[in-house]
Amino acid sequence: MTIRGRSSFKTIEDEIAVQARAPEVRKSGSLDWKRIAVVRMSAIGDVVHVLPIVRSIKAAAPTSHITWLIQPTPHELVRNHPDVDEFILFERKPLLANLRRVRRELHDREFDLVLGLHTSLKASLAASAFRARRRIGFDRARAVELNWLFTNERIPARPRGHMQDEAIEFLDYLGVPIHLEWGIGSTQLENARYGSLLPPAEAPTVAMVVASSHPAKNWPVERYAQLGERLQEELGARLILVGGRTPAELNAAERLQQLMQIPPLDLGAWDLRRLVYLLENSDVLVSPDSGPLHIGVALGTPSVSLMGYTNPRRVGPYRFRELMVDAFSDGGEAYDASERPRRDRMERITVEEVFEKVTHALRTPKLPT
Repeated sequence: MTIRGRSSFKTIEDEIAVQARAPEVRKSGSLDWKRIAVVRMSAIGDVVHVLPIVRSIKAAAPTSHITWLIQPTPHELVRNHPDVDEFILFERKPLLANLRRVRRELHDREFDLVLGLHTSLKASLAASAFRARRRIGFDRARAVELNWLFTNERIPARPRGHMQDEAIEFLDYLGVPIHLEWGIGSTQLENARYGSLLPPAEAPTVAMVVASSHPAKNWPVERYAQLGERLQEELGARLILVGGRTPAELNAAERLQQLMQIPPLDLGAWDLRRLVYLLENSDVLVSPDSGPLHIGVALGTPSVSLMGYTNPRRVGPYRFRELMVDAFSDGGEAYDASERPRRDRMERITVEEVFEKVTHALRTPKLPT
């Protein structure tokens, strides 16, 4: 179905240096591309990392036509993005039927450039439907699942880094100046549609994600309850639950009802644009590694991230590093972005640590989006 429509570990000086270097690496063509395809089909957090790429390309080549191959669920987040001219939706199942459909849809179309930002074999097979002179992907070491077979240009080899930085490497390779902007804020219509969910309040609003897609990423519900009660008693906070309606999230919400005298307002729903509105209008977000965490960071909402199972150097919050609780490492332990997940570390995060980060976050201004 076709629908038309660098990392937190860097300093500002590092970012300026990267942008100053961009013209020196413009080795692979001009910026007068007409038709560009971007392939990043899922997941929500990974799709968020692509947004500065399309924004930067559109700024550098404003007359270009950008087509994005994406799955339906993350498409709901970005469906009205001003820098994407067309979305092609790719259903996960049945795989072969959807591959054939995309090939038929793109049969008589030519593209100047395909950016292979998704390295799975499924994504590579789908991306091969785009007829293009230039098919740019990751270097062979990072092009897992035979992705390198489907490209004819590769960005320079580098060690594994934050996923946002790895996406930005494509801009570096093309010589496109970096616009570190995401552009997914609420529209006027969405403000009107969802405005009744969060009536004005003098108390700070703290949004919490109490479960992610992977149980090992989650913080114990009992500690969310202890944290919530402290935030209510000591800071007068208004607590809301955000995210989806998975069994884990529903069970956690029910458990909080039992544990807390004043339970959080449960505003979870299968509506990513509603989630954007809620995070945009919250003062602080508390979340494990999850799609909502990356959305909150992109929206500039001070985000307290609880990292233990997954490596923050790879998938941690791209901004608000100072608000991260890092249980992945042991004090002073050296690690890099190639490290595998580490089990049983979320239990190390204490209520006191998170409470201190939230109080810090309430003094932290929102960032541009």
